[in-house]
Amino acid sequence: YGYVDDRDILWSKTTWEIVDLDERVNFPLYYPIDTNNIGSERRSLYDVLVKNIKNGNISEVYADSYFSEKRTLRDIEGSLVYSDTTDLGIEQFNAVGRVDPEYVRRFTLDAGDIEEWRIRGVWYLDKRQGELRYRLLAICPVANEARSKAFPDDGVDAKVELFWVWYPGAREILHKAKAFNRKNTSQPISFDHLLNSRRFNAIIYKDDNVQGDRGVADYINDNALMQLLESDRIKDQIRNIEIDLWNY
Repeated sequence: YGYVDDRDILWSKTTWEIVDLDERVNFPLYYPIDTNNIGSERRSLYDVLVKNIKNGNISEVYADSYFSEKRTLRDIEGSLVYSDTTDLGIEQFNAVGRVDPEYVRRFTLDAGDIEEWRIRGVWYLDKRQGELRYRLLAICPVANEARSKAFPDDGVDAKVELFWVWYPGAREILHKAKAFNRKNTSQPISFDHLLNSRRFNAIIYKDDNVQGDRGVADYINDNALMQLLESDRIKDQIRNIEIDLWNY
C-alpha cells in the first residue's frame, strides 16, 4: 500500500465483514475446488494461502483479527487436519502396543470445505485526496473443523475461524495468483485486485465502537433480517461520510 500520513486521515472506521461463498458473485473466491482436472495456474484462494503458509512465503498468520497471537505452521495444521483410529486399530494397539497406518483415518480440510471468508478492513477519508478509501487489513477462512468430517452425522455447526492472515504481507503472493474472470477468460485478474477493488458482496457483522467492538449479533438477537438491515445502515453511514464532505 502507498504511504498515508496520519495527519491526512480526517476520519476512519474499521469494519469486519462476512463474504458468503454461497452467493454467486463470490464464486471466484471459492472455486476451483477440484484441482485434479484443471491446470496448475488455477487455484482457489484458500489453496493459494495454505500452500504459501506451508512453504514459508506467508509468515504473518495470527489467531484473531487483532493480531494478538501469532500462529505457527504446526498450530495451523492442528486446525486443518484430524486423525482418528479405527476400532481395529484400537484392538491392535491393545494387543501389540502399536497401530498400523491403514487403521488410522486422516481428514484434511480442503477448498471445498470453506463456507465463508471474514475480512477486516478500514475505511478512511483522505483529506489530501478528498475521497473515501478502503484498506484491507486481514482475511480469514471459515469452515467446520476437520473433526466434523470424521463425524458428519453429529449435526453440530462447528464453524471456526481457521487463521487470520495479515493482508499487506500476503499482497505480493495474491498479486501473482489469478482468479477466474467470468467476463473475459483471456484476462484473469489477481486475487489482490479482486479483493482490493471489492468485487464481491459482503455483510458487516462488526465495527469498531465504544462497547468494545460489539458485533451486530450481540445487540440484535435471533433476527437475521434486522441484522442485514443493520449491516446496510452501517454501510450507508460510511458512504454518507464522503457525500457529506462536499455539503457546505
